[in-house]
Amino acid sequence: MYASLDGGSVSGNVLATYEIATALPLEKAAAVIAGEQSSGTFVAVARESAELKARHAATVRSIDELPLSGRPPLPGAIGDWAQARRARIVVEFPVHNFGASVPNLLAAVAGNLFELRELGELRLVDLELPDVFGTAYPGPAHGVDGTRALVGKAGATGPLIGTIVKPSVGLGPEELAELVEELALAGIDFIKDDELQGNPPGFPLADRVHVVMDVLKRAADRTGTMPMYAFNITDDISKLAHNHDLVRAAGGTCVMVVVNAVGFAGVQYLREHADLPIHGHRAMFGAFARSPQLGIAFRVFQKLARLVGVDHLHTNGIANKFYETDEEVVASITDVRAPLLGGYHVVPVLSSGQTPAIADRTCAQVGDAGDLLVLAGGGIHAHPGGSGAGVKAMRDAWDAAVAGEPLATRAERSPELAASLAQFGARS
Repeated sequence: MYASLDGGSVSGNVLATYEIATALPLEKAAAVIAGEQSSGTFVAVARESAELKARHAATVRSIDELPLSGRPPLPGAIGDWAQARRARIVVEFPVHNFGASVPNLLAAVAGNLFELRELGELRLVDLELPDVFGTAYPGPAHGVDGTRALVGKAGATGPLIGTIVKPSVGLGPEELAELVEELALAGIDFIKDDELQGNPPGFPLADRVHVVMDVLKRAADRTGTMPMYAFNITDDISKLAHNHDLVRAAGGTCVMVVVNAVGFAGVQYLREHADLPIHGHRAMFGAFARSPQLGIAFRVFQKLARLVGVDHLHTNGIANKFYETDEEVVASITDVRAPLLGGYHVVPVLSSGQTPAIADRTCAQVGDAGDLLVLAGGGIHAHPGGSGAGVKAMRDAWDAAVAGEPLATRAERSPELAASLAQFGARS
């Protein structure tokens, strides 16, 4: 009702959608939200004029009642919960209250809301942003097309196949070099550090970059192509530019940050400096989103992450090892693919428990796989034939899935896939 077709606000202001539960009348609870996050407070104050409110007050635009969830209220909620009601409400925030600034936007649309005693549930489920945010934030520099070009897969069909260095932490220089060489020679498209592997004193980022890039360059001399390696440069904001430049100077083609660890402002700082694609990891996202009655939904998170400049964004994966259902994961992929302010196209990254055995199931549920990056950690490295054989199995599985060929049929001429299906088939 309030969104334009390209994901922008038709009002010129910010439209925030919440799902709430309260023991108060819905209209009163909605008014508390609007007042708390704009020109009001818990009591009328001097200089709170009608003119000031007209200029700066947030406005409740709609209230649509929802069925009760049956969940107990959040701690500290007031009122008789036997009288509770749920609703989806839309609040319009004047953009001139905070300007085209993501940090200040969040202070307005989230801020203290999660602590209000009037609410027994509160979840920010959507944001519609006016075009002024598109002017202020250039978004991803590379996105889908730029990433595929850097990997040497421009115009190719099917997803990019990638993996995560496993074990997550603990590999020394020689072990890491051996693993990366095996993966590169097997034809992997993409390799990334685990989010746990940052800049440890025992194997600093600078040393890791040197080891990995030396191996990748030598492998490229043999194969003619070099996989993209996303080095985890997550750190204090003041160190992000230095870490990026370290990777770039060594010939690297990608950096990774944990979005929630450096914050949206940290990602934007990096985007302003970076030449390389930014791989956005969503670690810690569950802390904001896992509870159905509190937090910020992925639809909101991904819009802001795209706005501040990630080129790739983790969406979780089908049959994952975490809490989200397949339906929720498909919804997240759909959200990432939806146009935002006329563009901001990023690569949806599927990870968590991914194996060759679920390639067909994933392909069927997410549709066109041409913009996907599919990451398999254990699904590749645990292959009985080694990581290189795991890459071959993953590639064959996805080639078959995209072509509509049953995995079992492809496995008849791919011993690597056959071994992988025997190992992981129970999860399909």
